[in-house]
Amino acid sequence: MTSVDTRERDESAENLQPNIVILVGGGLAIGFVSLITLPGPIALASIALGVMMLAGADVDARTFLLPNVITWGATVGGISSAWFLDELSPWSAASDAVLRAVCVAAFLALLRWSYESVRHREGLGLGDVKLAAAVGAWLPFEVIPLCFGLATGGALLTILWGHLRGRRIERTTKMPFGTFLCPALWLAFYVTNLPTG
Repeated sequence: MTSVDTRERDESAENLQPNIVILVGGGLAIGFVSLITLPGPIALASIALGVMMLAGADVDARTFLLPNVITWGATVGGISSAWFLDELSPWSAASDAVLRAVCVAAFLALLRWSYESVRHREGLGLGDVKLAAAVGAWLPFEVIPLCFGLATGGALLTILWGHLRGRRIERTTKMPFGTFLCPALWLAFYVTNLPTG
């Protein structure tokens, strides 16, 4: 392996590291909001998810890649949280989280395959499919469409804003969907767990 290959690999690995300023600043904000509005264990789960999603959104925005440590980490975190947060039937809650993770990831994988079969180009990245598993692990079935709606709406508004500012938008223009799905996942989890009454 040449020194150029090694340098490129090191630069690529460095690009997959989240921006520490965004991670610390955003993490503190998420921590503050979670601790003052959510019950203790749920607040801790919200903070863990929020920090992972900040990292994912930042890396995807810069590289169009979602590292496995974030996607798989978020999925395992969601299943573990389901187990810890359900005192009455933790095994049932964890198995439900696994089922949702598999179903949502399978749906996005099918959507990815269908688009690629028709258009002969990639529409969704594999990282987005893996992140979909995390969405399923953290959210109840009825909230999952809201999460994807928030992410898609945010992406469409960003495209519209870019178009209004003169950016050339074409059918092949890349959009890092994980940059929108990550914060949508945290927000959906947070809002779903706000105490009522």
